[in-house]
Amino acid sequence: MKIFVNSNWLGILGVILISISCFPKPTFCQLMFPEKTELYRDDVVPRIDILIPQESLDFILAPENRESDELFDATFIFANGSVKDTLENVGFRLRGNTSRGANKKSFKINLNAFVSGRKYYGVQKINLNGQHNDPTSARAKICADLADRLEIPSMRTNHVQLYINNGYYGLYTNTEHIDQNYIKKRFGNKNGNLYKCLFPADLNYKGDNPESYKEIIFGRRNYELKNNQSADDYSDFANFARVLNLTSDANLSCELEKVFNVDQYLKTIIFDILTGNWDGPIYNKNNFYLYKNQASGQFEYIPFDLDNTLGIDWLNKDWGTRNIYEWSQTGETRPIYNRLMENQEYRDRFSYYMQETLLNIYNEAELYPYLDDIRSKLKIYIENDTFYTLDYGFDISDFENGFEYALGYFQTDYGIKSFIQTRLIEAFIQLEINEINPIITNLKYNFPNENEDLKVQVRVTDDQGIDKVFLTMSDTGISVAMKDDGEHSDGMPNDGIYGIILPSFLQVDKYEFSIEAKDINGQESTFPRCSNVTVNVEEADLKLVINEFMASNNTIIEDESNEYDDWIELYNYGTEPIYLGDKYLSDNPENKDKWAMPNHTIQGGEYLLFWADDDRNQGTFHTNFKLTKSGEHIGIYDNDETVIDQIDYNAQVSDISFGRIPNGTGSFVSLSPTPNAPNIGTSSVNKTSINNLITISPNPTTDGIRISSEEKILKVVLFDAIGRKVEINQIDNGYLKLPRPAGIYYLQFIIESNLSIAKKVVKH
Repeated sequence: MKIFVNSNWLGILGVILISISCFPKPTFCQLMFPEKTELYRDDVVPRIDILIPQESLDFILAPENRESDELFDATFIFANGSVKDTLENVGFRLRGNTSRGANKKSFKINLNAFVSGRKYYGVQKINLNGQHNDPTSARAKICADLADRLEIPSMRTNHVQLYINNGYYGLYTNTEHIDQNYIKKRFGNKNGNLYKCLFPADLNYKGDNPESYKEIIFGRRNYELKNNQSADDYSDFANFARVLNLTSDANLSCELEKVFNVDQYLKTIIFDILTGNWDGPIYNKNNFYLYKNQASGQFEYIPFDLDNTLGIDWLNKDWGTRNIYEWSQTGETRPIYNRLMENQEYRDRFSYYMQETLLNIYNEAELYPYLDDIRSKLKIYIENDTFYTLDYGFDISDFENGFEYALGYFQTDYGIKSFIQTRLIEAFIQLEINEINPIITNLKYNFPNENEDLKVQVRVTDDQGIDKVFLTMSDTGISVAMKDDGEHSDGMPNDGIYGIILPSFLQVDKYEFSIEAKDINGQESTFPRCSNVTVNVEEADLKLVINEFMASNNTIIEDESNEYDDWIELYNYGTEPIYLGDKYLSDNPENKDKWAMPNHTIQGGEYLLFWADDDRNQGTFHTNFKLTKSGEHIGIYDNDETVIDQIDYNAQVSDISFGRIPNGTGSFVSLSPTPNAPNIGTSSVNKTSINNLITISPNPTTDGIRISSEEKILKVVLFDAIGRKVEINQIDNGYLKLPRPAGIYYLQFIIESNLSIAKKVVKH
């Protein structure tokens, strides 16, 4: 191995750098899950009203017009108990395929049909689905929630009451529309090609000519480009089909992973099998999207139309017992499934993911209480839904019993619980478990400028346990260990997320690296498999940074009113002046323009202090927010809301600041405070000693843990392995009983000194 040493790398090899910086411009970015927002809240059943001229509604509902997509002017009213909003001049029409012929119709609301660019909570179109085939009216919602738990891109979905001209049209699912707004929220970019794939979308190779994939079937393309239509360029799709179908078995992994997010799709296969989703590409070659992610160069798979699931069947097949390794259409080629199942490494990884899903997510203990809650919440809205009965004669007993067992209708081979029980047992019986190599996924890194650190993060999963993870720079051969200790931009300690902070590169250039992982049995993996990740270090547009801040100022520096308030120090590390009056400071990345900075120009080499005290009456350098000692976000944003600099920090210590070393350009470390002056040295704060303020035992445990704390515990929050809050019991004489399901949990303790301390616990 070739080694070089310079001053910028010494810190990596010998010093743990404490930094919780975020990734302002992610590339190979892990899937993002947008917040529910008021529009998709599922703790209530919101009400949507459509007010529309009666003649327009009559036209929409007339049988002879059921294939029409003409939009009619209407008024949209949304109310969920917290908000009530009215939008005039929205477009309203029927939507769907077979549902257009149903008595309980499905509808589309186009919010920007007559008002260009209008959005409501970030969306432009709302899909209201009647779920007329499903006696529970819940399968699409259940599938969306299950996809979230499997970390698969799904559509935000909740149930709503629909009223048209004050008449109750019944219970509907409000399902997010897949468009550029959707993909921007999931992948951080939106200008790659987005294809809607409908029957007969089998993904077979039709030749290298992109025009071959524009075939018209049933009056539309079965691979329909939904954006970039002026270019209408299918070259990327043709290349994907060629790689998927024609690459040799020996080269498949290397070539396919360049153009397709294989690991994500392996989880989607599991999702399709466990939900009995036969109406996707694996069996019925239908109902999915492919998006060419601009950041990774890979196609991303997105499932949709998930109502014919969980035991709903129109093909006279038993989806509860079908073999998980032979799930595709017999006698037809399904390369997106068959080629992966024929590859032993992918097959073994699929089996590992399947086993983990059955143990931790897809089982009676996890799902049955959730299903009971949905049934209880929806019952009253079904009882009053007269449209619910029209297509099959469903009644309220069908709604209640449909969650449990099969009903006497052609399509209801299973109830939801009976399907889950059967599929769970059969999948366990069919599983073929072999040892896997470490799985390296979810690579994230920033686009550093010439004076910024390179921050890299990956998730590493293995069945045996990880020995080490390291990053190798291809141009130098230097390898650096990545850490899972909560202090290297890696998330929480021991959560399987590994990070590294490489001190600033100091020059504009192109750099390449790869990630290697080894498990305790010596099995190794490299990511990317057959290439390197390329990072372009660019010249900074604005040399303006958050240089130092203090989130708990008790004795260090007073403001003009002789108050010890939190403060943020900005620094212009360039030579040119920077005008601040068109820029913002914020403590909330969802509200980037929270506080407009004053009409002030910060000169080259100048420091500038802002008081984060939520007291603007004290002067123009006092913000409208405070800093939180237990940890939060600080960001500088330009007038177009692009990130100039930002940090997400953890719990802070009173009268100890957090700042950059080297001054202006380095990583954040705990400091002896130097407000309005260069950062010159680190403090003696010992993060390890802080973590030792709380101990837990036994760990692992089979029931609960005993907690010992040197300070009074003010609050404890429990998270599961994917970051969801979990209900817990009170601490009883130092003992905390954990929830019933086995798995990995994370406890966040807030202690009397207002420090936040995280602990990982494993329950068998």
